[in-house]
Amino acid sequence: MILECLPNGMLDSNCYILGVNGEGVIIDAGVDPSHVAGRIDEHKLKIKYIILTHGHIDHICHIDDLKEAVGGSVVIHEEEADFLINPVLNCSFVFGERRTFGTPDIKVKDGDVLKLSNINLEIIHTPGHTPGGMCIKAGNMLFTGDTLFKYTTGRTDLPGGSSDNIIKSIKNKLLTLPDEILVYPGHNEASTIGFEKANNMVMVGGF
Repeated sequence: MILECLPNGMLDSNCYILGVNGEGVIIDAGVDPSHVAGRIDEHKLKIKYIILTHGHIDHICHIDDLKEAVGGSVVIHEEEADFLINPVLNCSFVFGERRTFGTPDIKVKDGDVLKLSNINLEIIHTPGHTPGGMCIKAGNMLFTGDTLFKYTTGRTDLPGGSSDNIIKSIKNKLLTLPDEILVYPGHNEASTIGFEKANNMVMVGGF
């Protein structure tokens, strides 16, 4: 298995490359496509999916060029697809731009499973940061986008955000997972579910 984090995306967003038996998935698209493509070539992967944890500009800004460069089906939650064509929802307007992007190939919902070789990619809908934000569980790895970070949670003051929903998502869907699950967030460093149960500044005392 191959797992690589490219942490140099827009606003320091993380882009992940996961490879299993020659098949690959990219999670989030904030990193320069030429850099991502170089790593894909190095790992000799055929990309099956490019999964977007949510539709904010720092996670989707290179999606069209990335798909052209490495192939794969673009995947997003069904409630998040409009972010790709709405500059207010995707927050590109904050940077004085009106960015829109291509149509996703696959729209998923909570409980859906995508196959990457012999690994299940389980979709967990975690609204709060955005209405269609989602996490992806792959074995003992959990890719949390901007829902759950080490020590904290994603912000909820952007269009479609909800502090109540993000707390419910994390409490009911993520912190119920085994302590040893590795957490790979959309920004900053990795963690574990057990660590967040004990140390997350937003969740401690409310779980």
